[in-house]
Amino acid sequence: MHTIRQIVGLVKKDLMLEWRQKYTFYGLLLYAASTVFVMYMLLHQPADKVWNALFWITLLFISVNAVAKSFLQETAGRMLFYHQLCSPEVFMIGKMLYHVLLMAFMSVVCWLLYLWFLGNPLIKLGYFVGICLLGGSSLGIAFSLLAAVASRAGQSAALMAILGFPIMIPLLLLLTRVSQVAFQEVYQPGLTKMFWMLGSLDVFIVALSLILYPFLWKN
Repeated sequence: MHTIRQIVGLVKKDLMLEWRQKYTFYGLLLYAASTVFVMYMLLHQPADKVWNALFWITLLFISVNAVAKSFLQETAGRMLFYHQLCSPEVFMIGKMLYHVLLMAFMSVVCWLLYLWFLGNPLIKLGYFVGICLLGGSSLGIAFSLLAAVASRAGQSAALMAILGFPIMIPLLLLLTRVSQVAFQEVYQPGLTKMFWMLGSLDVFIVALSLILYPFLWKN
């Protein structure tokens, strides 16, 4: 019970910081809106597969900007305070939950912007919204680990992109294939298997984070 209270407290702390520093959140919204607007100016109403691929690529770059600042803004003095407050596993879980909430919200915002600017080619709207939330949460979990490593290695946001390449490629391929069902009425074989693969990848990243982060915590 004490561990759960610590995790909830860390999530509330990050949400309060986000609320106080509204300019960073507004910057994310501006980045998302400007990116989608540029795509609208170039493509107007793209084909279904192009629409789907561009959506996940856009959400990928949004997640880089959204998650990176959460770890990179933590000062040495604040990290020392966290060392006395909680364990590294609790700290990492709290960060992951915060990033899941943030990216779930940003994925819905990105989806609404795509509907507004690039039209609505979706046949199964509710299904795509569910995949949108699931995909945003998966990106938040994956980049939590990458941002934690980058923050302890010279605080280089560019390092996130380098480390994330082998993780993001299979994740984006899975999300693109799973969400493609929302654009067609026929059943896609192997869909259940792809959902299991996506869930297994998320579990693997969470487990890897809980194993590796205590070593980073000591430094």
